[in-house]
Amino acid sequence: MVGTNGLVEFSNSALEDALGISRRTIVGSALADTFTEPSLLQTALHGVRDNAFAVLRYDAFLKRMGTEPMPVHVIISWTEPVSDIIVEMIPLEQQTRQDREERLAEQAQTNKELIRNLAHEIKNPLGGIRGAAQLLEMEMESPDLNEYTQVIIHEADRLQSLVDRLLAPHRRPHMVSDVNIHEVCERVRSLILAEFPKGLKVVRDYDTSIPEFRGDHEQLIQTVLNIAHNACQALVDRIQEGDAVLTFRTRVLRQITFGKQRYRLALELHVIDNGPGVPDSIKDRIFYPLVSGREGGSGLGLTLAQTFVQQHHGLIEVDSVPGRTDFKILIPLP
Repeated sequence: MVGTNGLVEFSNSALEDALGISRRTIVGSALADTFTEPSLLQTALHGVRDNAFAVLRYDAFLKRMGTEPMPVHVIISWTEPVSDIIVEMIPLEQQTRQDREERLAEQAQTNKELIRNLAHEIKNPLGGIRGAAQLLEMEMESPDLNEYTQVIIHEADRLQSLVDRLLAPHRRPHMVSDVNIHEVCERVRSLILAEFPKGLKVVRDYDTSIPEFRGDHEQLIQTVLNIAHNACQALVDRIQEGDAVLTFRTRVLRQITFGKQRYRLALELHVIDNGPGVPDSIKDRIFYPLVSGREGGSGLGLTLAQTFVQQHHGLIEVDSVPGRTDFKILIPLP
């Protein structure tokens, strides 16, 4: 809260933390002095006094003690009658993250509806196609022609299997029990090492203080396994060279906001590999169904992982550059 003279009348603890100085020091000081370009705020405050606008927004940089300026989005409004001016500053990094989370949530919901509708539309005619091929095979006089009907039946069965995988997460009930995330990671680790016994090092970097939480044990195993297996597929060349590394890292986050909610505690699980990174062509679509970065991939692993994490009220993100890909899973803790 700022007076018409530009002096701070009230500050919350968030600004105190951002600037690195006490509220006692902030109150009574000129707010414009906390910005790298004081003239922008001064002009805005003059506009408020002259009733030139109702609300003003602009981007600026806050000075911080001992570190680089913080980019913020500034929103200026006033109370009626104009006596106190409200100056709200939102860190742009936080705003960008919120926008990204909203985009991911909308994308996941769209994916879910698309998958269900598409799967049902495919499933109904598949049974008819397969049945017709079987009847046709029974009526054929030449056994040599059975090869063609077998192709139809085989392809129909393959598509049926794909449809079943698409619908699986929506059919199976959410089986909730106490989950130890490190038991999940150890199960995935054993499965991965059984498939890739040589040339792959699996690093465990666990925070053993993480409490158990209520969740679907099998869904979480499938989630981590899908991500880890994708990573190993990308690491094939490095596995052959013998320097492939896959890391499971767990941490506890405190007072974190994601999915438009603030949580006292949250699990942060990283699955990190030293592979070539996610191709630029699919970076923005990596969680879309049927999008795969390798030939022969179904493009369902990460879509299912995202679905399962969201069923735990969590969030999954990826940060990838050549030499390091980091899938981060956030799940609220009790």
